[in-house]
Amino acid sequence: SRTHKESLNTLHQSLPTAHSHNLSSQDGQLSTSAEAVPKGYPSLLPPRRHWPLTETTGSMADVPKDLLEQIKELERLFTVDQAKLKEVTNHFVKELEKGNVEGGSIPMNPTWVMGYPDGYETGTFLALDMGGTNLRVCEIILPPEKGEFEIIQSKYRMPEELKTGESEELWEYIADCIQQFVEYHHEVEDLEQMDKKLPLGFTFSFPATQEYIDNGVLQRWTKGFDIAGVEGKDVAPLFEAALEKRKLPIKLGALINDTTGTLIASHYVDDTMQIGCIFGTGCNAAYMENCGSIPKIAHYNLPPDMPMAINCEYGAFDNEHVVLPRTPYDIIIDEDSPRPGQQSFEKMIAGLYLGELFRLVLIDLHDNKCKLFEGQDIGKLRKAYGLDASFLSFIEEDPFENLSETGELFAKELGIKTNKPELELCRRLAELIGTRSARLSACGVAAICKKKNIESCHVGADGSVFNKYPHFKARGAQALREILDWPKGKKDPIEIRAAEDGSGVGAALIAALTIKRVKAGNLVGIRNTEGMI
Repeated sequence: SRTHKESLNTLHQSLPTAHSHNLSSQDGQLSTSAEAVPKGYPSLLPPRRHWPLTETTGSMADVPKDLLEQIKELERLFTVDQAKLKEVTNHFVKELEKGNVEGGSIPMNPTWVMGYPDGYETGTFLALDMGGTNLRVCEIILPPEKGEFEIIQSKYRMPEELKTGESEELWEYIADCIQQFVEYHHEVEDLEQMDKKLPLGFTFSFPATQEYIDNGVLQRWTKGFDIAGVEGKDVAPLFEAALEKRKLPIKLGALINDTTGTLIASHYVDDTMQIGCIFGTGCNAAYMENCGSIPKIAHYNLPPDMPMAINCEYGAFDNEHVVLPRTPYDIIIDEDSPRPGQQSFEKMIAGLYLGELFRLVLIDLHDNKCKLFEGQDIGKLRKAYGLDASFLSFIEEDPFENLSETGELFAKELGIKTNKPELELCRRLAELIGTRSARLSACGVAAICKKKNIESCHVGADGSVFNKYPHFKARGAQALREILDWPKGKKDPIEIRAAEDGSGVGAALIAALTIKRVKAGNLVGIRNTEGMI
């Protein structure tokens, strides 16, 4: 439609970053020398200078008694102490195990990614990354040299109207983006004369069950998507039909989750990486399990020690509300969401909901609890999901004792004039929400480590909250120390590190691994091998 074409033309940002990378860097990070494609939340914030980040929160001495009481109550609601962290983690372990059997709230989806890359995969691959905010198309060349790759990539905005529109419109838009990318980077004559199709790894970052690596039945939409008629269906034929309509020489080699891609890409550069995580619009983790520990696939009669990457989809942890310390505001978010009762863990920690939590608390304080923003029109604040996680991030980064940048932010974005005590409360609230997110996030990592008896490893993490939210990494690391009772003064044996581009390079690597399996005659979990070799 015209709207989609406009989105394609006006929001497309081409980022030709073709260059070679030596991925065996000492820090074990997957990174590029060119500017990486931003995956974070879109900023609604005014431009600012870069000031040294401090932990200054100002003085509470001038905060009136009623606001102080509200701050103490918020601290009670949002603080997760060590005992609670351990309780959540122990329940998490049980739910992970239940999911590998069948019937738990955590899906624990087998991915048919059976092992890690060895660094000698070669070829040219496309990768499509469909997440909550952006669509990214990449071409990745894996040369004969071990641990190197070249990448060209373009990013497209995912129009909001598509997230609740028609199924066909979504796949048409995605195919349009791929066609524009391929035609921009290849001569049309070259495309027509290709003797075989370009293999594509499709990072589909939504809960999906897979009987094969090149299919995926959508379990439920997340991250604000709610497109009718797709849940319960295999998305691969829907995607392939849109490609075929445009006669594009592309073969879907693997449909993966971004978290699985993060696991594979992270291990590609650092073989101590044993878990891949996403802390962004949503949250999730993936790890490598032994087939013998996955009773629900026992009927395949696979060797018990054969590895199988598991896409946990643990945003659904504790949908039964047994252990998570939900506040009244978390309950409102859940009840007003497109899927009440689902993704309970995700709704407490993921970037999509942090700004909304903050907004709901402020409205409650203004309407019912105290004289916050007294006598002012807070109409802009009443818009659901009107604040994103970057709003809180900006507040936490305000380096000034008088929180002047926070005051300017409220005036510019919400039309609200704030006094110093109100700013102190807003700063403390942002800290509480951000800290709770990081601390609860650590429970999922700790649970996988406990389940697999992992005492030392690196964890590869990606996502806008992990990469951009102030102090998220340090707060998460502190929570891991408390959960796992590490001795003080020693280096943390389990470390969460940044893993750039799991959904691009990781998808290409998994497509390469799939082709390698076809060549070796190991066809288990592959639906359609035609055109792969």
